[in-house]
Amino acid sequence: MTAESPSTEVPSELPQEAPAPACVMSFNASDPSGAGGLAGDVATIAAMGAHALPVVTAVVLRDTAEVFSHTALEADTVVEQARSILEDVSIAAWKVGFLGSAEGVGAVAEVLSDYPDVPLVSYMPNLSWIEDDDHQAYLDAFRELVLPQTELLVGNHKTLTDFLLPDWEADRPASPRELAVAAAEHGTRFVLVTGVVLPDQFIDNVLASPQGALTGEKFERFEVAFVGAGDTLSAALAALLASGSELQAAVGEALTFLDQSLDAGFRPGMGNVVPDRFFWALPPPEESESEGEPEAGPAPGEPRRVH
Repeated sequence: MTAESPSTEVPSELPQEAPAPACVMSFNASDPSGAGGLAGDVATIAAMGAHALPVVTAVVLRDTAEVFSHTALEADTVVEQARSILEDVSIAAWKVGFLGSAEGVGAVAEVLSDYPDVPLVSYMPNLSWIEDDDHQAYLDAFRELVLPQTELLVGNHKTLTDFLLPDWEADRPASPRELAVAAAEHGTRFVLVTGVVLPDQFIDNVLASPQGALTGEKFERFEVAFVGAGDTLSAALAALLASGSELQAAVGEALTFLDQSLDAGFRPGMGNVVPDRFFWALPPPEESESEGEPEAGPAPGEPRRVH
């Protein structure tokens, strides 16, 4: 008996590939704590069902409690990372975090300008740990080059006030609408202002345009320090916009996702709490021995909590 030779026939129809998830390019720093920066962006974008294309802009030396220093990558290196993958993959949204230096801001802005129809979510973190001259140069470059291309600017109320209205001297805090007006002067369409302090231990998170507040969520305030919350929120928004969500719906879903990530947060070291972006993959809570039913979660309508 002779063995049959392997078949060389080609099937008439090859299996169809599954549709690829929406791709989001993130420009951000390498954060060894895994709480924020590119590590946080990749985890968040994946958790939201999109695919991250991470571009390193700087290397930050930090732990879960504080930032010690950073080294910005050469602008050409940042651009080459982005261009190499953009020639191969179509993207549906951008996320911009910390870009390392004023030169890095200029380099990223040049890449962004070649894709004006791709929505850009920009996150402005608290950068008070950077030396004054470098800090001011960075903010000036970001204001001039990135804001004109930004669909949605995300940041803490105080951070955005210091950035957009540095000469604010009124006795009252700037409103989200006033921040949106200031951002619009540089070309930004919307702002999502987080951490607006309200009476009775509540904070507000408000999506605003120059015409006024569009939507928001009031959350209970609680005394736990988090690291990586802003990157989580902005990356979630970029992933949702990439997947076709309308802006106001995306803001609501992203805030809910952040709240649940923080509720499930963990403390990996001696510093702050890190969001758990994969809270939904955890096993369900054990049934109560006395009741025989799962433990109840927050009741509908109860305020969610966010840092």
